[in-house]
Amino acid sequence: MRFNKLLTSAVCIAAIFSCQNDDDNTTKIPVNTEVNFQYKTTINVGGEGASEISAYDAISKKLFTVNVESNQISVNNISNLDSPVLETPIDLSVYGAPNSVAVSNGKLAIAVESDPKQNPGKILVYNTSDNTLLNQYTVGALPDMVTFSKDGKLIISANEGEPNDDYTIDPLGTISVIDLSDDSISILDFTSFNSQETALEAQGFRVFGPGATLAQDVEPEYIAVSEDSNTAWVSLQENNGVAKVNLTSKTIEGIYPLGFKDHNIAGNEMDASDKDGVTELKNWPVLGMYQPDAITSVNIGGIDYLFSANEGDSRDYDGFSEEERVEDFTLDETIYPSSNNFQNEVNLGRLKTTSTLGDTNNDGEVEQIYSYGARSFSVWSGSGSLLYDSGNSIAKETLSITPTRFNDEDGRSDDKGAEPEAVEILNIGNERYILFVGLERNDQVMVYDVTNPTAPKYMAILSHNGDEAPEGLLVIPAADSPNGRDLLVVSNEDSGTVSFYENIQ
Repeated sequence: MRFNKLLTSAVCIAAIFSCQNDDDNTTKIPVNTEVNFQYKTTINVGGEGASEISAYDAISKKLFTVNVESNQISVNNISNLDSPVLETPIDLSVYGAPNSVAVSNGKLAIAVESDPKQNPGKILVYNTSDNTLLNQYTVGALPDMVTFSKDGKLIISANEGEPNDDYTIDPLGTISVIDLSDDSISILDFTSFNSQETALEAQGFRVFGPGATLAQDVEPEYIAVSEDSNTAWVSLQENNGVAKVNLTSKTIEGIYPLGFKDHNIAGNEMDASDKDGVTELKNWPVLGMYQPDAITSVNIGGIDYLFSANEGDSRDYDGFSEEERVEDFTLDETIYPSSNNFQNEVNLGRLKTTSTLGDTNNDGEVEQIYSYGARSFSVWSGSGSLLYDSGNSIAKETLSITPTRFNDEDGRSDDKGAEPEAVEILNIGNERYILFVGLERNDQVMVYDVTNPTAPKYMAILSHNGDEAPEGLLVIPAADSPNGRDLLVVSNEDSGTVSFYENIQ
């Protein structure tokens, strides 16, 4: 479905700004902030798992894509977007399985997990021009995401530290900071926060692995770096929190619990059942854990804003599983009267929730139902305060405009809905900011104008037939783009495809 078919005339207009500088009486070059993204082309990388995360090198005009299916990094020269050229891939079979890639100043960083993944992983650095290995760094267990600081001087990795399937080995979750000036590696863990566990849990942070300390239980997922390269924020998805890292001192400054979203208030309605035969948004006495996957940061007007895709995630291992459906609970009837029939599968019975929260007095009865994810994107301050949540906007717009794709044809209504997985922001001349939100289950990308970060405006939905499960989003500004236009690159995990959308203005 092409963007121009969905974009309303109200937002598909040119917004061209010029401004006078009062100090020197000079005029800035006008910035064309018109937004009109259309589908351009698709690269077929492989089968399922062949296209997870992509990174682009403006110097060589190469796109590097994580290919888990083949334990490779697929390389495509996109100098001519009409005819991308597949080049020799980077084979990683000697090192392990790749999870993430990032590019800066002609260097490609690759996060590679070990086998078993509870062992320390590696960050490999390659030259983007000839794909030669420049260096390798040993980091924490399961490096799941890697990025560069904006000034290119640091590499940061989020090392998830997942347990084994029996839950008998649970390594520390860590954050690695690699200083490229001297190749030093700082591996930051959360042991200093063990003493704060009770206080953090009271604010909505989760520590729930069997026998795990907070430092073992945290699972760093995704990284956002400030524009001045002094700060990183790291999502702790399963734990429902965000960590703030001082990149100058290389220390973890704090953990911000994200709390819960009330689905029983106006604007937060959801479809909680896949068995009711209808697609309908309703209020329910349920609290959603935000549990962001991807996060990104942007500085607008001198203020740092953090954007999160509130996908939600559970732990489901042979040795421990928290997943339960509401129909399997014993509910406290003073809160959930049986007369309301909440446990019927057409109501809340099918909703997937956690066994680790809700029975506050340990009497075997659930006083509060908690669901995974918030089915939204959110805007947070740099200190973890919620500034905006999109409420039911994702569900409302997809149901209205693309009803056959709603919650993956309603099949995921009982789980996490559309599963907002990825977020990216396009900065157009420091005048206009466009947010893209990838929906893993709907095979779509939502588009919002976030020039005012606390009052985003829905714009449109992007999708392309054949693309399934967008895992990673990447924006390429016009100044770096091979065709001189702003690009959105969507890496689709299930279909093994990478699709390009261009801003035709």
